[in-house]
Amino acid sequence: MDDKYKKNQLRRDALNYHKEPTAGKIEVIPSKPHNTQRDLSLAYSPGVAEPCMEIYKEPSRVYDYTSKGNLVAVISNGTAVLGLGDIGAEASKPVMEGKGLLFKIFADINVFDIEINEKDPDKFIEIVKGIAPTFGGINLEDIKAPEAFYIEERLKKELPIPLMHDDQHGTAIISAAALLNALELAQKKIEDIRMVINGAGAAAVSCAKLYLSLGLKKENLLMCDSKGVINLHREGLTKEKEFFVIDTDKNTLEEAIIGADVFVGLSAANVLTPHMLLQMSEKPIVFALANPNPEIDYNLAVKTRKDVLIATGRSDFPNQVNNVLGFPYIFRGALDVQATEINEAMKLGAVHALADLSKEPVSEVVLMAYNLKKLTFGPDYFIPKPFDERLIVRVSVAVAKAAIESGVAQKIITDWQEYEEILIERIRKDDKLLRALQNKARLNPKRVALVNAEEYNVLKAAQILEQEGIAKPLLVGWRKDIEYAKNKYGIELEAPIIDPSEDSQSENRKKYIDFLWKKGERKGITRYQAERFVKERGYFAPLMVQMGDADALVIGFAKSFKSTLKPIQAVIETNDGRTLAGVTIVLMNKKSPIFLCDTSINEQTDAKKIVEITRMVEEWVKSLAIEPRIAMISTENFTNSTTFSKKMVEAVKILHKENPEMIVDGELQPDVALNEDMLKYYPFSKLGQEPANVLIFPDQVSANISSKMIRGLKTAQMIGPILVGTEKPIHIMQMNSSVEEIVQLATMAVLDVQRRETKK
Repeated sequence: MDDKYKKNQLRRDALNYHKEPTAGKIEVIPSKPHNTQRDLSLAYSPGVAEPCMEIYKEPSRVYDYTSKGNLVAVISNGTAVLGLGDIGAEASKPVMEGKGLLFKIFADINVFDIEINEKDPDKFIEIVKGIAPTFGGINLEDIKAPEAFYIEERLKKELPIPLMHDDQHGTAIISAAALLNALELAQKKIEDIRMVINGAGAAAVSCAKLYLSLGLKKENLLMCDSKGVINLHREGLTKEKEFFVIDTDKNTLEEAIIGADVFVGLSAANVLTPHMLLQMSEKPIVFALANPNPEIDYNLAVKTRKDVLIATGRSDFPNQVNNVLGFPYIFRGALDVQATEINEAMKLGAVHALADLSKEPVSEVVLMAYNLKKLTFGPDYFIPKPFDERLIVRVSVAVAKAAIESGVAQKIITDWQEYEEILIERIRKDDKLLRALQNKARLNPKRVALVNAEEYNVLKAAQILEQEGIAKPLLVGWRKDIEYAKNKYGIELEAPIIDPSEDSQSENRKKYIDFLWKKGERKGITRYQAERFVKERGYFAPLMVQMGDADALVIGFAKSFKSTLKPIQAVIETNDGRTLAGVTIVLMNKKSPIFLCDTSINEQTDAKKIVEITRMVEEWVKSLAIEPRIAMISTENFTNSTTFSKKMVEAVKILHKENPEMIVDGELQPDVALNEDMLKYYPFSKLGQEPANVLIFPDQVSANISSKMIRGLKTAQMIGPILVGTEKPIHIMQMNSSVEEIVQLATMAVLDVQRRETKK
């Protein structure tokens, strides 16, 4: 696939993403009931007058009666947008909406993006001051230097709410945490080192000042811009650059770098050469933060100096300096104590929280996301990963405490444990899980056969899987139909087309026929039937996996589950003759995923079969780095009076005896199993008061109806059903699955292959 095609495809996909099904990336959703006349009379006239007057009498009550305390403005004039430059206020709106999305998904902060068509700094400041009462905090974004310095400095003095220009301070905070840890690894002290910063824009100036706050000596810092070292010989410098003027005879980056301990690049690609790197001191620290191409390629740097400690701005190399590690959680902490500003103490609190977190053992979710068995503090890990779910707690708490201690907090937190629990509840756990799963799949993508590839949803999913590097799709179907669909929908991808009817598949067909006939000769399958079956996609595709021509299969877009399953069962055995079961994953906003089983296979089950299914599902859920908490579902709670209940109770007894380490109990009604407040009435339960996340149903009918109802109501994302117990990775999608559902199921298929390879 050539670069021109990739660029054109990315352009089409990006435009469609922002346009469909609704223009833009954010929306406003009511947070209060609004269905009745009474609701509306409370929300607006006449009821709204009451909070208005309360705020009039005591302005601080605006935090009690409005959304101000969890609302941030992302504000720009579009003069320095990403790598696009001065593109104007309206053209910057997609970026500001994107920043708002990050605030929401990482820290549950609501955002209004505001694009101001004003380049005059003083007029811009007056506009921001005029709208400031609406917000609990302000994030300035993509404003060019030197105006950005002036705008931020004045607004911080003149507004009583937390404000930060993330382009400056975000990079500074994250890189400062990385610097502290890199110095520890290099066994150097910040007050002793010599540093070179290449780049003198807003981010570079902010980084340098924060490093000075940490103990770097000003006389040991050389800052370079496009004209060379900022020294006494330079003229026409801005006020910001004048601060870093130093008395030295060094004029070029090449001269400045000799003997330096640290290089921080916030400039352009490839300006740090291998020769320059070799001129640095022992155990040099290099932060090559230009994006997308750093000041020196990571692999080249490591090859040049084995002792180098390097960080970049890229996610495909260790030690990514990523602003998302900071700004959502810094604002979260500032908002939660109603801080009047984001001061130096709060920024340093975030720095030390990030640095300290890097030294702690990482969670299973992080290990899974990066396909690692362990990740420990060292040269390849001295800054936290963006997937680390502990960030919201560690950074937000540190910022909130610093705000209180430095006297800028208007609200004092006394119960820090309760606050941490509130922060954890804010995390969108489902999104983090999906990102972690897809990231792991990308590290070792597998060949996934996709049947019905002439359908738009399947074809589009294949394109996404290929572009994202999640899987290597194989398009199974009739070539003519698939090529027609690709042209019709404007989808170009290089995924192979596997047409069972073509002569090119004759060798495979013969191999498949022999296998199927041999396997089914005592089950009524004649050679003639085997020859006929192998011409059908429903048989051909599972045979591809069975015979090693594909790693996994996703099938079922145009057929019912049962009709899709029949040929699979004729081809694929179960593991050691075990029961086959279907698990559906339910993903709901801010909640941990819930696993429903058995949603698709076993119409009737007895206690022994339920035990077998439960063990399989527990093992599978653990492979996703999630602790299974299993509830045996029935129509009553610990009563044992119905036929359904009796077999569930019997299954629980077996599991308690033979698998005492397993967290499982029942029988329970699903609303009780999922509600900690209702579980407290059963303190004897092995579940305790923490809700279940795996629901084992008494039969396939009840499980299937429950999952179909959730899917139909569109109250949650659904993945599956995912088949467990098969000898090969085979997964059946729902009829007419969405593109997103197919991508997610294919991701699970890749992980299934990876898991099986690990177990061998």
